Amino acid sequence: MRKLAFYNVSKQTLLGDSVGLAETSAERRRGLLKRDGLGQGEGLWIVPCEAIHTFFMRFPIDVVFLAKDKRVTKLVGRMKSSRVSLSWRARSVVELPVGVIEETRTEVGDLIEIRERD
Repeated sequence: MRKLAFYNVSKQTLLGDSVGLAETSAERRRGLLKRDGLGQGEGLWIVPCEAIHTFFMRFPIDVVFLAKDKRVTKLVGRMKSSRVSLSWRARSVVELPVGVIEETRTEVGDLIEIRERD
C-alpha cells in the first residue's frame, strides 16, 4: 500500500507521515478493521469517501473529512467503536490516531497538503 504524508498548511503541522491510501473497493471496505491500533504518524486515507463507520473497530480514531480541494469539512475526535459519521461536502476521509486533531490544532477550513513519501 502506498504511503503518504499529510501536512496542515494552515497550521504548519504534520498530521501523519505514514498514511496508507485506500482507493480500491476492497481496500476501502477493509479499512482499519484488522488492525489493533495506529502508531504515531500512521493513518489511512479513504478515497472516495463521504461517510465512515467504526463497527467492529478495536480502537478509537481521529477522523478528518476533506473536500475535493483538500480543505477540512468536518472533524471527529476520539471516534469510538460502533459509530457512524458523514460529511456530504467531503470527497475523502483521513483516519488517524487519537489525539492528532488536538495536537495539530486542525480546524474546519484548514488546507491539507498531501505529499508523496520519499
